[in-house]
Amino acid sequence: MKKAVVIGSGIGGLAMGIRLCSLGFDTTVLEKLDAPGGRAYVRRAQGFTFDMGPTVITVPHFIEELFSLGRGDPRLGQPDFPPAVLGEDKRVREGVSGGPNTSRYVTLVPILPFYRIYFDDGTFFDYDGDPIRTREQIRALAPEDLEGYEHFHRDARAIFERGFLELGYTHFGDVGTMLRVVPDLLRLDAVRTLFSFARKYFKNPKMQQVFSFETLLVGGNPLGVPAIYAMIHFVEKTWGIHFAMGGTGALVRGFVRKLEELGGHIRYGAEVSRINVTRQGGRKVATGVTLASGEVLQADVVVSNADYAHTYLKLVEPQYRLWNADPVVRARRQSMSLVVIYFGFEADGSEGEKLRHHNIILGPRYEELLRDIFGRKVLAKDFSQYLHVPTLTDPSLAPPGHHAAYTLVPVPHNGSGLDWELLGEPFANKVLGFLEQRGYLPNLSERLVYKSFVTPDYFEHTLLSHLGNAFGPEPVLTQSAFFRPHNRSEDVARLYLVGAGAQPGAGTPSVMMSAKMTARLVAQDFGLPLEGTDVLSTQVVEPVA
Repeated sequence: MKKAVVIGSGIGGLAMGIRLCSLGFDTTVLEKLDAPGGRAYVRRAQGFTFDMGPTVITVPHFIEELFSLGRGDPRLGQPDFPPAVLGEDKRVREGVSGGPNTSRYVTLVPILPFYRIYFDDGTFFDYDGDPIRTREQIRALAPEDLEGYEHFHRDARAIFERGFLELGYTHFGDVGTMLRVVPDLLRLDAVRTLFSFARKYFKNPKMQQVFSFETLLVGGNPLGVPAIYAMIHFVEKTWGIHFAMGGTGALVRGFVRKLEELGGHIRYGAEVSRINVTRQGGRKVATGVTLASGEVLQADVVVSNADYAHTYLKLVEPQYRLWNADPVVRARRQSMSLVVIYFGFEADGSEGEKLRHHNIILGPRYEELLRDIFGRKVLAKDFSQYLHVPTLTDPSLAPPGHHAAYTLVPVPHNGSGLDWELLGEPFANKVLGFLEQRGYLPNLSERLVYKSFVTPDYFEHTLLSHLGNAFGPEPVLTQSAFFRPHNRSEDVARLYLVGAGAQPGAGTPSVMMSAKMTARLVAQDFGLPLEGTDVLSTQVVEPVA
């Protein structure tokens, strides 16, 4: 049996480990930390449970497929994406989520609304994908944009159908593959920036923000990412937003259990210091890894779920790299970073009046704030944030009578030179003070019983992300598709990448797609069959507008 090593136990790494097991490899996942998850690590303190990273789960049939895999049953064919529209699916509204295999490992529940989006003037937009309610809210907030929404809806759907349903699992490993899709992208107007795409349809700044902000959740600047990301609107609308009871950490634990059931192994406290490479008949070939402890693990396949830049700059010696030489890697633009504040507080019964499970709280500036974060790389006086209150759905994440929450604020990565040891505590206090003073969490300072936070330094020094980026290379047009790091290393044979830094990009569904892409490449390189029945969601209804 051939051996495989996966560096990192993020969701992409675990998905890859499961897929390698299904291909018949003796698979070991190596994790630097003391528990699985990577960016999806779990922090527990004083009876509170906090997901430290991703909290938005979409496309549940991707999860169902992973939990359905068996040894010798890799299911690497192109999936037949099931149609489903959450707003019209009574079963989903009643709490049915995921499929029969998923339910053996984790309980997924739908979240409605998907997001409550607050504007700086106190008005809000509840987005839940329901076609009637969406139009009602546009009519109330920006009646002049109703017609524009119809055109946006039509064109975003066309991008979704081509960019996600047809091309979602395409690995752009050569120029020809990329050139074949360029005419379609131009025809769909998918190469202009997302914000300019939204502004083409919407006159009201509020609607421009509602239909462009989502790329921030995958590290993309709406002013810079290509309009192909308008597909996110339809990905969410089609299959909904879901939550794993017990937190995303429960989903991670389910993936670990599946990995181990398939015969895979996971080791904690196992930091990799080097990917071992030898020259074989004129080829550079990965032969395993060396751990920080000095232990050497031999492998026929090495897959890195670590940060792309860290993988090449720190783990592969320079003499083995040409396509990913130091200047090339350092020249790539990195996504922004984050300050994330984890806090527990006493409940007073008012939380559900103004807040929902997922809350987007936009500041007074939108475009200029984005330019501060991504372009000027300064810490602005104002900020926008994503406030996550999972105990509105799952009270078990906090002691009785309390809530667990986190709020996430986009900030520049560490290329900014900001001193977060000096700035971190005052900034965290400022953000929590804003939530109290603006009435989102009244009297929070009196009710607060736990607080901690992470800054870009955590991403750089604990998660080993280059410059403390939170989502890998920034998903601008020149770093998308063929121009994004390839899942099969161009420099070293039998070395592969998976996760946010590889194709197709960041976000929970994307890193699961990345694992399937990379598993296909491994199967091709080792002459393994790609056949296997792909899993369909059990929630199938006729699509509507």
